[in-house]
Amino acid sequence: MEKEYREEDYLQLSGIQHFLYCRRQWALIHIEQQWSENGLTTDGKLFHQRVHDENAIELRGDTLSVRGMRISSCHLGITGCCDLVEFHRVKEKGISLQGYLGQWSVTPIEYKRGKFDYCEADAAQLCAEALCLEEMLCCEIPCGILFWGEKHRRVKVDLDDALRIRTCN
Repeated sequence: MEKEYREEDYLQLSGIQHFLYCRRQWALIHIEQQWSENGLTTDGKLFHQRVHDENAIELRGDTLSVRGMRISSCHLGITGCCDLVEFHRVKEKGISLQGYLGQWSVTPIEYKRGKFDYCEADAAQLCAEALCLEEMLCCEIPCGILFWGEKHRRVKVDLDDALRIRTCN
């Protein structure tokens, strides 16, 4: 039987990226509550401002974009917010969405400030978002997208078994 965490014990999903990138940084932010704004963090906050607008839901053709979607997993004990989740209308093997006709696939998109700089810590955060969405929506998500704002570049990330295992361990 899988363990289920109580909501009051959930960790912040963003902590996964911090922990894998630098454990000291993670401890300062998430345990010691030490955070200092600087030019880069302020720029990142401004960059994420639009994408975190929970009221911004947009349907363009067969793509429904939902910004700032709150997610959680009682099995992983994490909670957070997806920058963007794109739902793409599919002919079969999708999920139903209340208020929208048809079947939909699910693609989480994680925004990163700056130039293209792929790292496993970012992929793990994206994978954790997908795992939460899979649990919440009872679906399978084979890939996600990392988006770098400065270059407006999207990179597809396969959420393979190896990445899922690294993310959960």
